[in-house]
Amino acid sequence: MTRRHFTLALLSACCFAVEAHAAPTPDASWWAIFRSPTLDAVMRQAVSDNLDLAAAQATIAQADEAITVARAGLRPRIDLTAQGGRQRMGGVSSNVYGIGPQVSFDFDLFGGTRSAIAQQRAFADLQRHRFDAAWLTLTGDVAIQALQLASARAQMAAVEDLLAQDRRLLTLTETAHDHGSATQVDIALARSQLAQDETLLPPLAQQQDLARHMLSVLAGRSPGDWTPPDVDLADLTLPADLPDSLPSDLAHDRPDILEAEAQLHAASAGIGIATADLYPLLQLSAALGQGAPGIATLWSIAAGLTAPIFHGGALKANQRAAVDGYQASLAGYKQTVVASLGQVADALQAIRHDGQEEAAQQGALSAAETSQHLAEAGYRAGQNDMLTVLAAQRSRQRALLGQIQARTARYLDAVNLSVALGGHARGAFERQQSLATR
Repeated sequence: MTRRHFTLALLSACCFAVEAHAAPTPDASWWAIFRSPTLDAVMRQAVSDNLDLAAAQATIAQADEAITVARAGLRPRIDLTAQGGRQRMGGVSSNVYGIGPQVSFDFDLFGGTRSAIAQQRAFADLQRHRFDAAWLTLTGDVAIQALQLASARAQMAAVEDLLAQDRRLLTLTETAHDHGSATQVDIALARSQLAQDETLLPPLAQQQDLARHMLSVLAGRSPGDWTPPDVDLADLTLPADLPDSLPSDLAHDRPDILEAEAQLHAASAGIGIATADLYPLLQLSAALGQGAPGIATLWSIAAGLTAPIFHGGALKANQRAAVDGYQASLAGYKQTVVASLGQVADALQAIRHDGQEEAAQQGALSAAETSQHLAEAGYRAGQNDMLTVLAAQRSRQRALLGQIQARTARYLDAVNLSVALGGHARGAFERQQSLATR
């Protein structure tokens, strides 16, 4: 499937869903693809205490209350009215008062109130999809920071081993110089290697600290109050085969696409509201009251009709503006779909290229391990010296660093694809694996 056909298919699927769509929420544990209990614990902490999610939940509750307010427009309204005063009639002054209930009802002949209800429902759906988007962003950020932390720790361990070998190499070189088998140039080279490799450690320590601090913030805690558990890269796994192509319908349930759909529904309801304002408003009212002493109970019932005649073109302009707003929402909806396509395509391309990089790095590590084994075997057989062995070990550690970085990139690709698919990546991975076994 070409990129253009993928775009058209996704737009077609999503535009059909604008008419009626009941979307599932994002997979509640998409990160389970990594099979890490530690990552699960960090995720639970973040989802439970994240402040952005708490604010989004309150916004959803507010939107639900707005629906209740809009629905009240279809029901009778009952008020208690009271008034008092003093009047003079025929030269006689007296106090007067009246008190009693008043009922009014709007027939909503042209659907303005019903359109307002539909609009508030769309706004509530929009807030729910925004919550899903915030949830998905949060869990994606937590996974990325946890992977950065695990990668930094693994690389730091490899660098510590590398530095230990650099120091041993320097010591042996200095000893060899004392015995006349090495020169000052050899010592300078060994010291230079040690100094260069020592520069690898501070950036990794900074990456580790930044990841820990960010995880604390994502969990709604200050870095001084809570330290996230360390995630080990060795405890994480990847699906057997990451997909390099996917059907377009998997991207449809992204929260941002569903949010754009809700905005489109709200804009459509806005047209109904603006159109209803062009037509008469029919209201029925009734009142029952007790007048001043000596005056009988008073009641009244009336129907009121208000029809717009001349508003300086404001009502038609409001209707045209509502139509324009719908067209803007439609264009924004289509752009969201296209942008989601680009994000999925980028994630799939990254999986392909980083897979090639990891294979190359794994090949380099295997070659370095073979060289180390041969050097160690030659040393035991007396065919070479310890300097050769240490150099081979150092090359292996360098290759191990590259392999860790490439492996981390693959983990990050899996996270990015999961987020790009709206949290439904597990289904994509399972589908890919089922196709691979056929």
